[in-house]
Amino acid sequence: MKVDALIAEIGSTTTVLSAFASDGSGKLRFLSQGEHYTTVDAGDVTLGIERAISTLKKRLNVDTLDWNIFLATSSAAGGLKMTVHGLVYDMTVKAAREAALGAGAVIKYVSAGKLNSKDLEHIVEVDPRIILLAGGVDYGERETVIHNAKLLATLPLNVPVIFAGNITATETITEILTEAGKPVLIAENVYPRIDQLNVEPTREIIRKVFAENIIKAPGMERIYSVVDRNVIPTPAAVMLTTGLLAEHYEDVLVVDIGGATTDVDSYTQGDPEIQKMLVAPEPLAKRTVEGDLGVFVNAKHVIDHIGETQLRSEFSNYDSIISNISPYPTDQSAEEFIARLATYCFETSIRRHAGRIRQLYGPTGRIEVAEGKDLTAVKLLLGTGGVLTRSRFRERIMGSVVNLGRKHIKELLPRPDVKLGYDKNYIFAAIGILSKIDRALALDLLEDDLCFFAH
Repeated sequence: MKVDALIAEIGSTTTVLSAFASDGSGKLRFLSQGEHYTTVDAGDVTLGIERAISTLKKRLNVDTLDWNIFLATSSAAGGLKMTVHGLVYDMTVKAAREAALGAGAVIKYVSAGKLNSKDLEHIVEVDPRIILLAGGVDYGERETVIHNAKLLATLPLNVPVIFAGNITATETITEILTEAGKPVLIAENVYPRIDQLNVEPTREIIRKVFAENIIKAPGMERIYSVVDRNVIPTPAAVMLTTGLLAEHYEDVLVVDIGGATTDVDSYTQGDPEIQKMLVAPEPLAKRTVEGDLGVFVNAKHVIDHIGETQLRSEFSNYDSIISNISPYPTDQSAEEFIARLATYCFETSIRRHAGRIRQLYGPTGRIEVAEGKDLTAVKLLLGTGGVLTRSRFRERIMGSVVNLGRKHIKELLPRPDVKLGYDKNYIFAAIGILSKIDRALALDLLEDDLCFFAH
């Protein structure tokens, strides 16, 4: 059998392989999936891909399987480690963080203001694959970012430095870093004016660096012996799909609950009235990663957050469930327990992603201001990841958002009437990477993939 495309999502826990073929009308359609544990620990993720192909062949009931193109996204092997350095934390550092997270990077260290020797020690300890340097609005302060470039030039690290700061410092910083033998990548300023964020150009550069560096990650050395195009970070692929969704639904929120993390992507300007109250601009497309919220690798952290005593009161066979916790629950009790953890991950990740209303006191008395991302205008909330696509309890998990805003009235959360749905075939990442090759085919797949709840 020959299919048009195989697309692998190489996760921290499992590798999911999806097959797609054209129908009679020329539209691409989802056929089936195979999956296997990700084999980073075995030193070669292609082993997991080969085993997922074997599973896929069984599900398709074929002996041989060929394809026209093989694509892959990855969040395995620790992602792309990065450090971020800016001028003012609430301005350029925040903008640089938004750019990095939206591209799927893993931020290990952040600094604001002038770097010092302790900062340099931290950077060396992190051993990043890329460094992001920002600072200053265009034609504004440039002394700090030039100082920081001089210190970064002394690091015993041969990694690319992206400069995405004050345009008037570009030439000087390029000279400083180039003379020190550091690869330099120039992006548009992430914070060109005090009322504007400009993160997408930097995100695109980070994605390219990820593709070039993925083979240096543990277990990923042979990945390009299998795939035909650049590997992109799975979170970046899901962000691309969120952008496609926003073209049709305008204000969208996507929650991806995985074994190790829970990621939230939003694509919304927010309510116009809230916009008037914001103390600082927010990006149209925003991503947050909750590294302590996962239902397998980080299940212990979630259990600690909820409280073991509370969970014991809810599950009489708590000890038995804990001793056999798995990304593939074997009975209803285990699945209900995973759903309980997932509900906490779902609610908490949305609350952490959202902004809030705060009260300040000024010369004219008390005023209310808005800080962070406004989700009150979100029209569609979608779930993806293993739990929200496969669990029989997914509607119960996602339905918890209805009362979330009522319980936390000062937080800028989705309204109770938000439309709920999920990625029924678990292919949001696949759709995202496909959109970089053929946008029309990706949109066709997305339309067929969405499944909505009635509420």
